[in-house]
Amino acid sequence: MRKNRPLKSSLLALGLSLACCCPHALAQAGGGTAPAGQGRGQGARVRQAAGPPYDEAARSLLARPEIRAAFAHVERERDAILKEWIAITEINAPSGKEAERAAFVERLLRGYGSVEVRRDSAGNLIATRRGTGGGPVVVIDAHLDTVFQEGLKIKAEVRGGRLYAPGVGDDTRNIEAMLAALRALDAAGVRTKGDLVFLFTVEEETSFRGVEEFVKENKGKIDHYIALDGGYEGFTYGGIGINWYRHHFIGPGGHTRSATPPYSATLPAARAVQRIYQLQLPQGVPANLNIGMWGAADVFNAKAADAWFTVDLRSTSNEVIADLEKKIAAIVKEEAERERMTVRTEVVSSTPAAQLPGHRESMLVKTAEALHYAMGFQPSITVTGSNNGNVALLAGISAISTGAGPCADAHALTENCEIEPLYKGIQKVIALGVAMAQLSR
Repeated sequence: MRKNRPLKSSLLALGLSLACCCPHALAQAGGGTAPAGQGRGQGARVRQAAGPPYDEAARSLLARPEIRAAFAHVERERDAILKEWIAITEINAPSGKEAERAAFVERLLRGYGSVEVRRDSAGNLIATRRGTGGGPVVVIDAHLDTVFQEGLKIKAEVRGGRLYAPGVGDDTRNIEAMLAALRALDAAGVRTKGDLVFLFTVEEETSFRGVEEFVKENKGKIDHYIALDGGYEGFTYGGIGINWYRHHFIGPGGHTRSATPPYSATLPAARAVQRIYQLQLPQGVPANLNIGMWGAADVFNAKAADAWFTVDLRSTSNEVIADLEKKIAAIVKEEAERERMTVRTEVVSSTPAAQLPGHRESMLVKTAEALHYAMGFQPSITVTGSNNGNVALLAGISAISTGAGPCADAHALTENCEIEPLYKGIQKVIALGVAMAQLSR
């Protein structure tokens, strides 16, 4: 059973572990407090702090000589980081078939010497950097898999300050960030009280099987979970619910020239799709609905006996998901019965919304907020995460998700990332990990 430390004593421990006040630390760290009215639009007041004691702790941590040394190591290794990022990107890793990429990353990790490396029952790759003792266990996670088909030949290209390649961002930039952060920690001799667990998961894009198995096996041993997947300027601290369905319309089928009706099962399916897209999504609560896949007969001259489509339904509210699910089921049933057909619905995947009460004021969220501000970010902080962090939150583990660099065109062949921000993103990963695992002196 996971033990929750009292908030007051936890804050004291955090402050003591990071204490080393330096009045100009914020400026040296590249941060600063912009005057009201600057930042996100003219005339708008922009929040610049998380509040005490988090802001001073963040500034003190960033001023520590060993943290500055770790940051400097990242700057010195820019060329090597980019080269390795490209090398990992060019190893295609379809979800469920990540073995080649995992083996490449494992060879790198086994050369470091500072981590214990193993695989678990799901095929996740786990590298544990042991702490000196007495601190929280912090998991930093990036997923190995991508969405692209098996056999795709990937060649990364640097153009105009960006790196272009399928999968370069989601989630390869964060795999590289973890590897570079680990090397920087070693080079600077940074020690933490708690263990830092660098977790490279499988099957995030399709089933969450990797993270689910890891959390199930280690739930009572994890204090904080940081999922690196998307994001850069800000982070999420709650998980959006994601339900996937496949609705089948079952009819008699037949030849094109057979008497009509009965029609092809595509007819009620098409009517249902039109009606589903006319549903009103709630105001004030994040919600998304998409029909992304469609299938029916395999030949031109046959009426489909089974026409189907998928529904991707998402919201931060489980009640909203349930309401939309009920309305969609009613539409599907009505349209099938209209043509004397039947319905078969598959629940392909169901991940409830993960919102921990009071999590906005938790140590992890407030520390992350303070570090983002101290490093010069203007963070967007939301509850709409859609990644491995959701699984940790559902298990009651304090978790956030963020990322190490800004990218575009995720899940497309044109996917690309800005190169320059990655180095600052790696430094952010270092700071987050050390802050939560507590610096050891």
